[in-house]
Amino acid sequence: MPTSHCRNAYTIDKHGLTAENNRRETSMMSTRIARAVQATAIAAAFSGAFAAAALAQDNGNGEKTRADGPRGRQAVIKVSGEGRATTAPDMAIVQLSVVKNGKTAREALDANNAAIAEVLAALRQAGIADRDLQTSGFSINPQYHYPPSDDGGSRPPELVGYQVVNGVTVRVRDLTKLGEVIDSSVSLGINQAGGIEFTNDKPDAVITEARKAAVADAIGKARVLAEAAGVSLGRLIELSEQPSRPEPPVPFARMAKESTADEVPIATGENAYNVTVNVTFAISQ
Repeated sequence: MPTSHCRNAYTIDKHGLTAENNRRETSMMSTRIARAVQATAIAAAFSGAFAAAALAQDNGNGEKTRADGPRGRQAVIKVSGEGRATTAPDMAIVQLSVVKNGKTAREALDANNAAIAEVLAALRQAGIADRDLQTSGFSINPQYHYPPSDDGGSRPPELVGYQVVNGVTVRVRDLTKLGEVIDSSVSLGINQAGGIEFTNDKPDAVITEARKAAVADAIGKARVLAEAAGVSLGRLIELSEQPSRPEPPVPFARMAKESTADEVPIATGENAYNVTVNVTFAISQ
């Protein structure tokens, strides 16, 4: 009995040792696999870094780029180009106003309404369409008198009346009638004018010409700079257009100065459209 019991215990211990060894071997195998996976990931990271560096030196178009600074920034040439195109105007925008004064607001408003109604009727009779007539300003302002003070103090202002201003913006599409329109408007009650602007109803074609000229000017400047620096001009990286600034309206005083004719003389001249572009080119080595 004792001998048999010892044999069975030995058998159990042997199986237990075998299981423990299996667990250890499995753990060691998992550790080796994890280290292998980590090494593979590190190698892939280095491979990607080298590939990115290679792409930085070759942009895919056969152009070798030059590193500029510690970050490997690409060397570029930045220039601006200007283009200009002109055309004769085909439309005028005129600012007209009627100013009337009265002792009361009602009196000033009635006088202003009568005058502006006559002006609008005359403009429509001259061929101005309703879509080209637009009220551009209306105001009722009290008028004060500031009496002087004999003792050096301040005296309250005295209300002496009201002023009503009614403005209208007129688009004149037939420039041959512009002088007649202005003359008849003044005769019917227009007593204040802001200015006149000569423009074009559809300037897209002439602006396109200005854009082409601006881009050509920028390319020419970039080629000169590249040649002077001893490098070759690479691919186009960026192209943008700066917003244009409209020219201010021409004051009436400059348009019809000391005119003795029955009709206001008009000199339309020409409109100039300017375009500025910013261009960035890569430097090809």
